[in-house]
Amino acid sequence: MTTAEKIVAAARAQVGDRYVADYVSLKYPGGDVPKGQGACTDVVIRALRAAGYDLQKLVHDDMRRNFNLYPKKWGLRRPDPSIDHRRVPNLRVFFARFGQSLPLNKDFQPGDIVTWDLTPTSLTHCGIVSDRKNAQGGYLILHNIGPQASEEDRLFAWKITGHYRFPGNKLPGR
Repeated sequence: MTTAEKIVAAARAQVGDRYVADYVSLKYPGGDVPKGQGACTDVVIRALRAAGYDLQKLVHDDMRRNFNLYPKKWGLRRPDPSIDHRRVPNLRVFFARFGQSLPLNKDFQPGDIVTWDLTPTSLTHCGIVSDRKNAQGGYLILHNIGPQASEEDRLFAWKITGHYRFPGNKLPGR
């Protein structure tokens, strides 16, 4: 099974998980929110973990070395391994640094990670490109925006702010 196939299969396995975005104190490394629940970022985190990449550790390690590169919108003075990898703006920085940044409106492939701005709320969101398509041939998205994780035709539903393929050519510390 390819990395992309592992990512898609693990994201699909979360369909039906209840949407819960609460802060949870997590063990480190390898921590996770309770099984059967999570937010959009947890779909991505679990999918990449199934493919052999612990985003909790990767993001935290990079933030420890490069905290100044990450958004400061939460008032933190240092990285927090329980939440940093569960914030879309942090994932955008991480994937731009260590994944492949791709065009925002084309070249989507199963396993790609997409981020959105949910204008007019300015909330952020992320999901995984599925290997399944709609009737017009466009890819579906595996994501959790509530009330539960789903696989649906939402790729162009909101303003796309990031399109990444992970892993890229370089991982932190390598």
